[in-house]
Amino acid sequence: ILQPYFIRKQGRALADMQNYNLIVSHDYGWFLNGVGAKWLASNIEVPYISEIHHVDGYPRAANFRDKLQPWLTRWYIRQTMDHVLGFRITNSIELKPLLENWGVPPNQILLLYSMYLDFDVFRPMSVPLEYDAIFVGRMTANKAPFLFLEGVAKAANEKKDIRVLIVGQGPLVSKLRKRTMTLGLSDNVDFIRWISNSDELANCYRSSRCLVCTSYSEGGPRVVAEALACGTPIITTRVGLSSELIEDGVNGFFIDWSPDMLANRLLQMSNNTGLRDTMAIEAPKSVQKFEKVHVVNKYASYYKQLVSK
Repeated sequence: ILQPYFIRKQGRALADMQNYNLIVSHDYGWFLNGVGAKWLASNIEVPYISEIHHVDGYPRAANFRDKLQPWLTRWYIRQTMDHVLGFRITNSIELKPLLENWGVPPNQILLLYSMYLDFDVFRPMSVPLEYDAIFVGRMTANKAPFLFLEGVAKAANEKKDIRVLIVGQGPLVSKLRKRTMTLGLSDNVDFIRWISNSDELANCYRSSRCLVCTSYSEGGPRVVAEALACGTPIITTRVGLSSELIEDGVNGFFIDWSPDMLANRLLQMSNNTGLRDTMAIEAPKSVQKFEKVHVVNKYASYYKQLVSK
């Protein structure tokens, strides 16, 4: 609750020591950063940008809190519009029409991608395929890991030897392991709680026929872009940047939040080797613009140009 006061106080102290031309605030949750940035901008008479990387609960909510978040975000944006220089967004298909629907003028919507990739690490390499699918992420309700398991269970009814890898930690890990046993998938599912470096993660992507993202809302998801860079096709819900990266049937598949639909796509990836291999060739093409040096330079130069105007 005191965060806005801290930002204004410390920001004022920093501004007394050095002149600043722009304030940038990464805003989410209760938007305390944004409130503090607004107060500070008014106090030191410097323009500010509010960065909205994604909206929790949109396009779908995982729980009651997430159901409230789009309403809170809309309230914050409408309260801020007349004071902020603009809203930086990180994808065009999901966030741009949402903000426009909330009344934000087009000239206040600034598209600057936050996705960046090291292509020395995340790149295609020929390795044996050990898994039919991989799921990577923090084990929370928003990532919908139980939906992933339900889809695998349905696919296992037809393909008894299906194998998947789940990578990640989080509050739902123990329940997820129990659910795996309940569904009779102990021989089908491997768990890795922690991967120590990006090279090891990239090898996990490459050793899987596809990556599955079942999230309800996302700012990235980063794992989708990383897997694509490694030549791993995707099965994903239409969240965040996925809608821009995936061409349905070309480098992956879109699914609804349906275990049956997921199971069908898993079986298609597993049984149709030709289709999967063709998708693997197409996969890296969709993420080339996210080379890390290019993205960082574009981010910095955009704000420099904005200030110079």
